[in-house]
Amino acid sequence: MRDGSPPGRAGREHRVTRTKIVATVGPSSSSAETLRGLMDAGVDVLRLNFSHGTLDDHARALAAIREAAAATGAAVAVMGDLCGPKIRLGVVEGGTLDLLAGTSVRFVRGDGPCTAAVLTCNYPRLLDEVRPGDRMLIDDGAIDLRAVEFSGDSLVCRVQVPGRISSRKGINLPDTPLSAPSLTAKDLADAAWALRNGVDYLALSFVRTAADVAALRAVIAAANADTHIIAKIETARAMESLDEIIDAADVVLVARGDLGVELPLERVPLVQKDLVRRCQYAGKPVIVATQMLQSMVDSAVPTRAEVSDAANAVFDGADALMLSAETAVGRHPLEAVRVLRRVAAQTEAALSRFVAPVNNELLAASVRQTSAVARGAAVLADDLRVRVVVVWCESGQTARLLSKCRPQQTIAGICRHDRTARRVALYFGVRPIRIAASTPQQQVLSEIDSALVAAGLAEPGERYLVVARGPLSPDGSSSALLLRTLGGGPE
Repeated sequence: MRDGSPPGRAGREHRVTRTKIVATVGPSSSSAETLRGLMDAGVDVLRLNFSHGTLDDHARALAAIREAAAATGAAVAVMGDLCGPKIRLGVVEGGTLDLLAGTSVRFVRGDGPCTAAVLTCNYPRLLDEVRPGDRMLIDDGAIDLRAVEFSGDSLVCRVQVPGRISSRKGINLPDTPLSAPSLTAKDLADAAWALRNGVDYLALSFVRTAADVAALRAVIAAANADTHIIAKIETARAMESLDEIIDAADVVLVARGDLGVELPLERVPLVQKDLVRRCQYAGKPVIVATQMLQSMVDSAVPTRAEVSDAANAVFDGADALMLSAETAVGRHPLEAVRVLRRVAAQTEAALSRFVAPVNNELLAASVRQTSAVARGAAVLADDLRVRVVVVWCESGQTARLLSKCRPQQTIAGICRHDRTARRVALYFGVRPIRIAASTPQQQVLSEIDSALVAAGLAEPGERYLVVARGPLSPDGSSSALLLRTLGGGPE
């Protein structure tokens, strides 16, 4: 039984899991052999992190991804993750130094070395925008400084929580409204490269308002591209306009790392649940990320708490779970994916025993007709006890909305183009199925029959539900549902 793979290719390991897995490419996973292993283990999206490496490094990784995808027959999306306006320390004199509790240290302008008395950073306006009393958190909050006063052309800070710093460690300013643009010069260069090279998703870091998403959308439009945008929620300011950001983005990512620095740690699980709920209502996919299986960077076995965390994200309704260091630099990238896949499978099996009715509030105010068709398909598929719902994917919108209805059936997303197949690979429960772009309309359903059998999704004589639109509908309607017998015709 194969996952739509070409004849002779081994099937992918996952068969019943619908939660998607995002894996970050890095030194541990950039070879074609390891990438093939990740795809066979069930990775649906591969992430290129522009915060690390050069564009030449990412070009080599992208070529290896495409080679591996061709070898496995997998429809795997590629996400380019932009750095955003991340503030970082300058170079630390001697490599590392200790900041002691109760001592004072001065931030000064320029790019000079950091010492025990003087610190520098890569954000020239820091001294203009930080106010006395503001917190300055270094290295994901491990070190806590408090701005005290301006003295000459420097900002005096007191060390509240001590620790050891090293070069280029990140600085978070949760109390300070920053004027830095959402897209830096580096982001624009990285985005231009990603658009030229057909990256499927661009992730925008440190989103503060919907205008940040609109700015990236304008860059994509100017390049005549249709790349989708993932809005990373990781700032306190984003909490003020979540619904607007979700509406502006194509996908939302709960970036729990920086979010846990910007907000009290105890709020992060509640924000995660709230964001997942909001995305469910808006019909947008949501990814839960950061330290999903962090101990597996070194250990071959995760902690029990990590397993519970991943399972709870699935229970919450996350469409995808993301691995970062676990696959980028970890010692066990393949096993980390397999563990996450097993956790998702077990959790989904438990969820299927407590199926809630389809959410009638889903998309109550937007794309109403398509949303209603998706809800109707989910209800009808359950009543008719079919195993698969076939959806024609041009933009992928119907498949996305049906995915958010959480039907128990597999959603077969029929795609004529590789680009569309890769895009819908991120959607919960959607299995991309490619058919030839040159297939005559009168033969499309017959080819779908063959593709479903090859993918192990249906058998001859079995019924399946079709959301009839495009080539699946004589008049191109998006409002018809057809019940078809595989190898036969509509009923």
